[in-house]
Amino acid sequence: MKGFYRSKYTTPSGEVRYAAVTQFEATDARRAFPCWDEPAIKATFDISLVVPKDRVALSNMNVIDRKPYPDDENVVEVKFARTPVMSTYLVAFVVGEYDFVETRSKDGVCVRVYTPVGKAEQGKFALEVAAKTLPFYKDYFNVPYPLPKIDLIAIADFAAGAMENWGLVTYRETALLIDPKNSCSSSRQWVALVVGHELAHQWFGNLVTMEWWTHLWLNEGFASWIEYLCVDHCFPEYDIWTQFVSADYTRAQELDALDNSHPIEVSVGHPAEVDEIFDAISYSKGASVIRMLHDYIGDKDFKKGMNMYLTKFQQKNAATEDLWESLENASGKPIAAVMNTWTKQMGFPLIYVEAEQVEDDRLLRLSQRKFCASGPYVGEDCPQWMVPITISTSEDPNHAKLKILMDKPEMNVVLKNVRPDQWVKLNLGTVGFYRTQYSSAMLESLLPGIRDLSLPPVDRLGLQNDLFSLARAGIISTVEVLKVMEAFVNEPNYTVWSDLSCNLGILSTLLSHTDFYEEIQEFVKDVFSPIGERLGWDPKPGEGHLDALLRGLVLGKLGKAGHKATLEEARRRFKDHVEGKQILSADLRSPVYLTVLKHGDGTTLDIMLKLHKQADMQEEKNRIERVLGATLSPELIQKVLTFALSEEVRPQDTVSVIGGVAGGSKHGRKAAWKFIKDNWEELYNRYQGGFLISRLIKLSVEGFAVDKMAGEVKAFFESHPAPSAERTIQQCCENILLNAAWLKRDAESIHQYLLQRKSSPPTA
Repeated sequence: MKGFYRSKYTTPSGEVRYAAVTQFEATDARRAFPCWDEPAIKATFDISLVVPKDRVALSNMNVIDRKPYPDDENVVEVKFARTPVMSTYLVAFVVGEYDFVETRSKDGVCVRVYTPVGKAEQGKFALEVAAKTLPFYKDYFNVPYPLPKIDLIAIADFAAGAMENWGLVTYRETALLIDPKNSCSSSRQWVALVVGHELAHQWFGNLVTMEWWTHLWLNEGFASWIEYLCVDHCFPEYDIWTQFVSADYTRAQELDALDNSHPIEVSVGHPAEVDEIFDAISYSKGASVIRMLHDYIGDKDFKKGMNMYLTKFQQKNAATEDLWESLENASGKPIAAVMNTWTKQMGFPLIYVEAEQVEDDRLLRLSQRKFCASGPYVGEDCPQWMVPITISTSEDPNHAKLKILMDKPEMNVVLKNVRPDQWVKLNLGTVGFYRTQYSSAMLESLLPGIRDLSLPPVDRLGLQNDLFSLARAGIISTVEVLKVMEAFVNEPNYTVWSDLSCNLGILSTLLSHTDFYEEIQEFVKDVFSPIGERLGWDPKPGEGHLDALLRGLVLGKLGKAGHKATLEEARRRFKDHVEGKQILSADLRSPVYLTVLKHGDGTTLDIMLKLHKQADMQEEKNRIERVLGATLSPELIQKVLTFALSEEVRPQDTVSVIGGVAGGSKHGRKAAWKFIKDNWEELYNRYQGGFLISRLIKLSVEGFAVDKMAGEVKAFFESHPAPSAERTIQQCCENILLNAAWLKRDAESIHQYLLQRKSSPPTA
């Protein structure tokens, strides 16, 4: 799926055909035509395509001429307008059979969404989002969209989520197509975010391009931040900024606490090293530090600086320093000095804070050290950061009482007029890219704010996530965190539950290596059943997007843990669905499929595979592929793994099937790893470098928790090298060792706590 390649699709009548499509980023334009294939060597492009006359031919620019081809009457020559000065990796052409929907944005740009034949309807949602997004960016940057048209097109076989080719953006079908009846809420949200991301690149990346791949993060981090700004503008009801924290911020911190992380800015000398940096650091940490920077500068000056930057460098190339200079000029703040501590060194700080009441004031003592996944930082020269810190109190939990820039290892801060009974919290809105460790007295005073919801949702989430990662690193005990998790009984917010659910999932995977796995399932059921009962199975009048997401999450969690009532209802609804009596709403399909498969047999799996075959939408096929790994018996697991490499599964989706098996059960983990070793040639050839190979390795081995597995993984890849996944492999081995240490350290106390909970049920 690189360079100029063929993509297989099936026509409505069932015939297999091929489209010809491109994917050039990072270094594959050279596979299609000879060129100076580096981002700073920009040129204009005059493209013409000689194609069968019954096919659609598209490129970056609009068609200016279409004439018969002298040697063959079935073929035409299509000529496109000259492009602006641009980089090779953004050139694109597509030849195939497509329908489209179109509109004009309010600033006059022609917008089209191309879909598989017969599915034009499914392009309407993305079309609306694109038509709202272009004017939003035009106003935000104060720079007009530079081309006469923009096309968004769904490609059947596509490795990435999407690619921002200038004027012709390519997408996986699942990142672009929405069917009003059969698409779930999370798919809509995903499409809106991906459209927002790729359109942001039309300015930030395409009009102004990074000087060299070291600055890739500028492109990706920026687009990954502003996609949320744009979705928040189009869909305020998504509460998308809270979701950012759980989707990007915490994910980046998890990776960046490892010894095998890397700085945001990485020197790149070989194409395999470019593939390697399309990771959570470039995207998610990049987006998180830009969010922190935007908060530190303020929206008005940030916009002013962005406009200076885009105007100064349009049709040219720029480096990270150039953006800092524009933002510094606009804001008068020491941007470069602050930001270099975040982009040029890896990792982030843990801020330790204790407080003392001095008459009417609260004195805070702050100190910073690098946060390490393996526990307290030990080493001579501890790196330092310039940390924008906000402090709030229970008097007004939504506004900062004080903002400071912490530019030294230790600082004392006085908060005026804070009563002894008021709590104090750092990192309002979980915007600063650091973790906080409170003294036990400060933490005690914050916990009631979780129960009575006086702490804002994103602060409740951040507090819980910090504690979980401190336990994972052995700085506090895991039992303390389990106690805090029980305080979330009244929690209404989807994203807070989603983060809690992820952390309990990590803990479940860890404890699948023990003989008390069932006890942690009981704990999960206890935590999730009150909210499950409140929500019920069917949407209530007046509910919105987030209620639908929460219901799917909670039912899936309860079903997977074997909650009796949930399991029975899931089986009943599944039967009605399969028999065509009552089709499941799209939002309930994942949790129901997962539940019946995990507690089902060979017949259940056969029914699921049949549903997969019959599904007309790629979204539904993916939905099924992702849950197949929940099946428990060894022979069915083998069947799922074989299915992953069959013709039934698109090449980019094999990864999520194998990953699902590895994450589904203890046996699945072993089986998936063996399957990867046995089929390594085929898998490696299929993804030739590329980030899918890294994702495959990460998903399949990171759940192990025995020291010797780290050695086995390392040894396998020493004899079967995968250069673009080298760093991922080191990170996985490090994670396996960390899991093993966590298990040794805390398994016994967790077990004791879970047993003691059983014998004395908590009082409501």
